[in-house]
Amino acid sequence: MRSDAVGAILAELLGHPDSELSLSELGRRTGVSGPVVHREVGRLVESAILRDRQEGRNRLIRANSEHPLFGLMRDLIAATYGPVPVLRDLFNGVDGADQVLIYGSWAARRAGQSGAFPNDIDLLVIGSVPRRALAAIATAAGEQLDVPVNATRLAAEEWDAGDPSPFVATLRSRPIVDVLTGEVHA
Repeated sequence: MRSDAVGAILAELLGHPDSELSLSELGRRTGVSGPVVHREVGRLVESAILRDRQEGRNRLIRANSEHPLFGLMRDLIAATYGPVPVLRDLFNGVDGADQVLIYGSWAARRAGQSGAFPNDIDLLVIGSVPRRALAAIATAAGEQLDVPVNATRLAAEEWDAGDPSPFVATLRSRPIVDVLTGEVHA
């Protein structure tokens, strides 16, 4: 990818080829600034990877599913950037999910750390999502992403503790990706 911004934008659009998003919605979902979204979308439209159309004052963007490399790009983006939009969709409307974070090797690769390609996704849900619902979401995500998703739940008090457990202290010191905002914290 040209940049992480391009990868995040393509993950939102190639993963949902029938949906259209405004530039501001793309920025909100990816955590990328408006000017960067505008510039990168312009380049992707010029190369026919994305399509755009005007609706009033809004510029709506969608994947060009007729591009000869669409399937290959979608698969590559799903493997490298896809967990964020997939998990965001699965957690949409789930009560008790205060924060949803990816940690471990996938977050480290997304933060630019070198290493082997991740063979699973480690997910931390902060809040009170019932364990059964969390297990169902992890299974659905694993099926969509074709890798196991290991979900852990913590109470907000545990995550916010001034004297955290060794597990929480380790997580705080390593890269994490916020699923709900798309932000990478290295």
